[in-house]
Amino acid sequence: MLKLIGTRLLFVIPQLLIVSVLVFFMVYLIPGSAAAMILGDTGATPDDIARVEAELGLDRPVLVRLVDWLGLAVQGDLGTSLQNGRPVVDLIAARLPATLSLVGAGLVVAMLIGIGLGVLAGTHSRRPIDRGVTAFTSFMQSVPEFWLGLLLVLVFVIQLGVAPVVAWVPPESDVWGWLRGLILPALALGAGASALIARQTRTAMAASLSSRYADMLTAAGVPRRRIIWSYSLKNALVPVLASSALAVSILFGTSLVMERVFAFPGVGTMLLESVISKDFPVVQGTVLVVAVLIIAVNLVVDICYGIINPKARPQ
Repeated sequence: MLKLIGTRLLFVIPQLLIVSVLVFFMVYLIPGSAAAMILGDTGATPDDIARVEAELGLDRPVLVRLVDWLGLAVQGDLGTSLQNGRPVVDLIAARLPATLSLVGAGLVVAMLIGIGLGVLAGTHSRRPIDRGVTAFTSFMQSVPEFWLGLLLVLVFVIQLGVAPVVAWVPPESDVWGWLRGLILPALALGAGASALIARQTRTAMAASLSSRYADMLTAAGVPRRRIIWSYSLKNALVPVLASSALAVSILFGTSLVMERVFAFPGVGTMLLESVISKDFPVVQGTVLVVAVLIIAVNLVVDICYGIINPKARPQ
């Protein structure tokens, strides 16, 4: 077990280094000057822009700034916002609960719908129910999540008035309001990921039910319901667990857009605002934190997959 965890951790270190370097350099592909954005459209001269860049340290060589940024990031210091002077870590900490709530709720919806439809299709392989589930999952994969979110807002918020206009409520202030506000965003966010999980579950269930051990259990008189829920589903969850890591990555990427639809004060909204205002430290810190979260989730899923499936463990 320790060898499995150690091997996976060795792969995480170069991933984090590569992501950090890419995040640092890709930010500077954004057109425009952060100093000019800070000074505003008030006729700032090149000397004024050069002065502000010198004060912010933007005139130093890129490699020097990269080394300094990596050294501070390892210590948990992601810099200071160029717009309001607050630490980037504090800004992210204030916005992260909304994003994690949205992604977590979307994952729960994706797992419930995906596993349910996958079991239904896998137990009725090559029948009309299987074809119907396949058609539905294909449709859900082709529907943009933000369009589905707008449709849900139009129907349940504007027309019916059964959902709150302000979706995000901090859980520490109102737990029921927090759960109620997550229903529509979670449905819109988890719909696309549920299609991926449903396909994996369907394939695994169909293969498990057509295997020799399932035939032996049937010949021994074990009820089909018990074969499905006690044996086949457990074996089917192994590939589903692997696909859930990909689903989490999809959910994080989609949540950055979904936050705008439901006015969630998450890191996605802050990231978009920071890109527009050329607030480079906030952009770098936000992208790095999201990447670290995705890598951490993949690490946990990878370790769990190795625990469940001995064949995936290092020899």
